[in-house]
Amino acid sequence: MNIGKLELRDREESFINLNPLQTGGKTTADARKAIISYIDGYSICDWCKGALHITTEPDIAGFLGEVSDFLGMDSALPTNGCREAKFGVMHAISTGGSILCDGNMHYSSEVSAERAGLKIYKVPNNGEPEFKINPLDYAEGFENIKKETGKYPELALLTHVDGEYGNIVDAKEVGKICNDYSVPFLLNTAYSSGRMKIDGKKIGADFIACSGHKSWAAGGGNIGILAIKDGWQEKVFKPGTNWKSKPIEILGCSSRGSSLLALMASFPYVKERVEKWDDEVKKAQYLVNELEKIDIKQLGEKPKNHDLIKLDTPVYDNIAKTHKKKGYFLYYELKDKGIIGMKPGRTRKFKISTYGLSWEQVAYVAECFLEIGGG
Repeated sequence: MNIGKLELRDREESFINLNPLQTGGKTTADARKAIISYIDGYSICDWCKGALHITTEPDIAGFLGEVSDFLGMDSALPTNGCREAKFGVMHAISTGGSILCDGNMHYSSEVSAERAGLKIYKVPNNGEPEFKINPLDYAEGFENIKKETGKYPELALLTHVDGEYGNIVDAKEVGKICNDYSVPFLLNTAYSSGRMKIDGKKIGADFIACSGHKSWAAGGGNIGILAIKDGWQEKVFKPGTNWKSKPIEILGCSSRGSSLLALMASFPYVKERVEKWDDEVKKAQYLVNELEKIDIKQLGEKPKNHDLIKLDTPVYDNIAKTHKKKGYFLYYELKDKGIIGMKPGRTRKFKISTYGLSWEQVAYVAECFLEIGGG
């Protein structure tokens, strides 16, 4: 169907979508109603009380309190995405010192640190095939930075689950090390909070950055959450000099439209689904076990502990060498079978996600991949 020259999107309705960027952000029926209702301009500000985070109609203030509790933190603000949550913390803390990050971090973490004026150091992963981050290497990283610069970093960042391999790092262990060194700890939960249970205080995090569109069933709008521990409000949530209700680091008010309402409308569903995380992991493990029956290898930690799966697939790469559609054959054959989310042209290494699929759908996906690969 076309409206003028704009083709309407029907991917979720007509296909099984394996795109890791989208599986955890699929909206609920209530969220879609909220998006339509609040789609116009600054409609969320109909009953503004001077700032977004203190608005009670709709009850954004109450929602943020619930989110803080849900994450095991003390205060929260909405942001225009996870990257702005990360940058807000970095900018508030930075005095031109350094930051220690995991080597699997998302590019937005690195550019945020650069923009905040922090010198970036990295904890390397252990290389192929696992690409794992060892939490104990944070202590070594702190010591190396102290030797080079004369002081410990101003901040440590950990990508709880990286977006390349879907590896889960023991955040509690990193939190303990940060606490021992008195280094503030920022946890990027773009692929974890909203999917699995997160308790920031038990982990030892000072700050948690969340992605609404990746993991909180809030759809494709730019929406995130920054949750912090008591003691950081004055610095990270500092208000403007002449605008006492406007937090500087999010430029007063962040997401001012339907994306925030989508996040709020999906929240009850998100609270329920994190209780089913173990089943989501089992689906991913099942798919990997099936696919590795042919010339396919899962990259990253094994067994899988997350729905994001990175695959090395020589079997499809070999087919592409003689196929008339070359590297695009896999994308089109899967699409013909009702499966999308693959990047066109990729046949050697690619990422998929099983999050939110039924067991029947996971079994069908495995069957299709095996059939195309000749298994």
